[in-house]
Amino acid sequence: MKLAKKDWFFIALIVVVVGVFWAISGEVRTKKVPFDENHRKFYEAFRRGEEKMTIDRACPACHNEQPGGIPFPKNHPVKPAEGPMRCLFCHKFKQQ
Repeated sequence: MKLAKKDWFFIALIVVVVGVFWAISGEVRTKKVPFDENHRKFYEAFRRGEEKMTIDRACPACHNEQPGGIPFPKNHPVKPAEGPMRCLFCHKFKQQ
């Protein structure tokens, strides 16, 4: 069976698509939630089975733009004033 020109084009297209998916599927680049005294209660709540969205509600208490708060980086996509916080959507807990 001989492959036609359109068959080779289709094969090349599949190779490109697979290559793009492989190239973008690298290591996660967001910071992980630190395992320290400040975050220990959130790790424990997660281990107990509490939902991430419930845990997310406590993040703005410390992570905010007010004096004494831990400010967000300038290029951080969402800040508390802009909408609901979904911190644990990007920031994952460290494996222990």
